[in-house]
Amino acid sequence: MCNLLYVRWDVDPVIFELFFEFRWYTLMFILAFGLGLYIYNKMIKIEHKPQALMDTILWPVFLGTFLGARLGHFLFYEPSVFINNFWHIFIPVENGNFVGFRGLASHGAAIGILTGLYYYSRKNRVPYLWTLDRIVITIALSGFFIRMGNLMNSEVYGHETSLPWGFIFVRAGETVAKHPTQIYEALSYLLVFVILYLTYLKKRTLLPNGVIFSLFLILLFSARFLIEFVKEAQENFEKGMMLDMGQLLSIPLILAGVVLLIRLRRKKPASKSR
Repeated sequence: MCNLLYVRWDVDPVIFELFFEFRWYTLMFILAFGLGLYIYNKMIKIEHKPQALMDTILWPVFLGTFLGARLGHFLFYEPSVFINNFWHIFIPVENGNFVGFRGLASHGAAIGILTGLYYYSRKNRVPYLWTLDRIVITIALSGFFIRMGNLMNSEVYGHETSLPWGFIFVRAGETVAKHPTQIYEALSYLLVFVILYLTYLKKRTLLPNGVIFSLFLILLFSARFLIEFVKEAQENFEKGMMLDMGQLLSIPLILAGVVLLIRLRRKKPASKSR
């Protein structure tokens, strides 16, 4: 392909190195959690909820995200590693060398967070859907930062393209322009965040618990489903599939959002004191 208009992407994924490599991806992960906690805390204060809701949210979300994302990656994309070398999932060392935690699946993270927040909601005696309505707003924003981290790593990009905004990912060994699907997803998730947060600010007292969560499932995973059509297969077994693993995992989450939204349509508005 002869493409005269493109972006030559050759960014070093490492910001600095002392005793370890500090990567852009790590920074994005920290920003995702930091801003997510800030926004959640702001919502707690807006609604005059107990501070305990803020004090106990970190570990359920962090462990749910990490464990779910790791387990999900190996269950969905590398089941042989899950079966034959299970502890590799949690120990980032191979042959005495630190290799990091390669492989994080967003669908697995979603399942892990749902599990962690169920425990959190029961412990704090708040409705599960109330919690989900608020935390998914921060998760949508986190998705923006995580995909920007993928961009800095020159990974999770798309098929070859002649579009003027195509990226040549030099550090990944590419010589032709590819769809920067990390940016597509990042901007989509940022838009979802804006929609959900504005919905929360303007209509939280008028909507039953679960509406914002259902919108999150529909909007975010529909965007993921569509963008996957121009994304390269992440694993060899996906090549030649009509729908890749990311799409197959997105479908039940989209349907769950639709079903939940339909069930909530006739519910009475939530109380302002909730």
